[in-house]
Order: sequence, then C-alpha cells, then structure tokens
Amino acid sequence: MARVTVEDCIDKVENRFELVLLASHRARLLAAGAPLTIDRDRDKNPVCALREIGDATITADDLKEQLIHSMQKYVEVDEPEAETVPLLSSSPAAAAVAPQSTSDDVQFDRMSEEDLLRGLENLAPPTETDEEAE
Repeated sequence: MARVTVEDCIDKVENRFELVLLASHRARLLAAGAPLTIDRDRDKNPVCALREIGDATITADDLKEQLIHSMQKYVEVDEPEAETVPLLSSSPAAAAVAPQSTSDDVQFDRMSEEDLLRGLENLAPPTETDEEAE
C-alpha cells in the first residue's frame, strides 16, 4: 500500500485547492459506485481518488468537467429550431376537411340605439338608505 502525497499529484493539478476539489469529487463518485481505474489495495475512496489522479488514469480536465456539470442546476440543451408549419386553413386539404360554416348558422341580437336608451331609462338608480346618508 503506497502512500499518496500532494507532491505526487501536483504535477497533474497545479493548484492544491483545485486538487482537493477534484479528489473529493472523485471520491464521492467512487462512493456512489463509479468503477475504479486502479487496484483498491484496501484504500479508502479519497486515497483511491488521489492515486487515480497521480497515476493519470483519470485526467484532471475530465474531473473538472464532471464537477462543473454536477454543480449546475440548469443545463442548457441545444434543441433544433422549430419548423414553421403552414396554417391549416390556407391549405386546400384543410379546407376540404374543415366544416363549412355559413352566415345562416350564426345569429346576432340586433338592438337600435333608441331601444338601448329606452332600456336604460327604465333602470332606476339604487336608493340610499338612512345609514348611507349619514
């Protein structure tokens, strides 16, 4: 069982703090069931993660991408542009399928202006009660 030190991994990941972030992310992946790329040798997940980084069986760039992806709450997906669909009413086939509506089917209530004024004159305004007047 070989001891892994930061100096073994510093040539792969130059920043020590970034090395800790990447190794801890890899250790969490190992704990979640990710396959090992080295022999375990009774080592715990953080030691295995550091050994993988030190032996370059996993690249630091791949771990960075995985770490960034795991922290993202919203992942933008490139979806293809929606194709413009012609209006159904403009195509001759749609005209044959659509039910023919005629003006005879629809009836409107017609009221002249005089009829409207007569109806409004018959309406009485609400009366005030004694309580509202005070």
